[in-house]
Amino acid sequence: MTILVTGATGNVGRQVVAQLVLAGRPVRAMTRQLRTGQLPDSVEVVQGDFERPETWRAALDGVQSVYLFPFVCAATDHGFVDEAVKAGVTRFVVHSAAAAGFAPGTGGDGALGRHLTEEREAHRGLELLVEASGVEWTHVRPGLLAANALGWADQIRTERVVRGPYAAAGYPVVHEADIADVAVAALLTDDHVGAAHTVTGPAKVSQTEQATAIGAAIGTQVRFEELDPAEARTQWLRDGLDEETADWMIALLADAVDGTGALPPTDTYLRVTGRPPRPFAQWANDHVADFRPQVAR
Repeated sequence: MTILVTGATGNVGRQVVAQLVLAGRPVRAMTRQLRTGQLPDSVEVVQGDFERPETWRAALDGVQSVYLFPFVCAATDHGFVDEAVKAGVTRFVVHSAAAAGFAPGTGGDGALGRHLTEEREAHRGLELLVEASGVEWTHVRPGLLAANALGWADQIRTERVVRGPYAAAGYPVVHEADIADVAVAALLTDDHVGAAHTVTGPAKVSQTEQATAIGAAIGTQVRFEELDPAEARTQWLRDGLDEETADWMIALLADAVDGTGALPPTDTYLRVTGRPPRPFAQWANDHVADFRPQVAR
């Protein structure tokens, strides 16, 4: 039976698709915009949007399992989960977030606490929606993604420098392939039905260490230039970030200067796969093309 991957062209979705193809499973990829060349030729690609119910029938026809990317949450769901069950889906693997498992009040009363509360309620809302459907489910809850470092790509390509507050801050950021490994295990085996897996990288990686690892991967020094938090906030606002987001991002970093704040490393990946999680250095090597200057032709 076909496995439907939603969010199939995202960082994690592409990995899920690729691994299912390697496993020899029929895969249908649902994307909002059809673009050629992003997925393997053997993958059936359909245009679908969680906010357009008329696109669901073609996406769900003949599907047994769904990798559910969180465009749907309890506040905005238009019935996709119910429609999927009616179409014959018997298993959901939900791409959730570590915050779904946080205790209420995590992060305090400020901007970080408000952000984590919103994230927890949105992702946990989707999880509860799936749990109430009556079919099999697994929740995959990634921590902070190593791919967030792609936000530095322009600075690194043009200046070989990263600028931001709290150079020593860092979390056990997770490689998108590790998230996909756990998701695919939940899609292809019965071992994880009813489980909620929080997936992180192996250890805290500070912002300075991330910049250094990217430099090593591309063969040149990349320097982290620490800014005063107020200076960084001003720059982010100038770049178009809204005040609330700037405030919680600064608080998130401040929370992980001396440790990892609300998100310590987990052993989930090792328990699920029997292998240690991929380190940030491997992620950097896997993304060399994103950070090297583009050569004019």
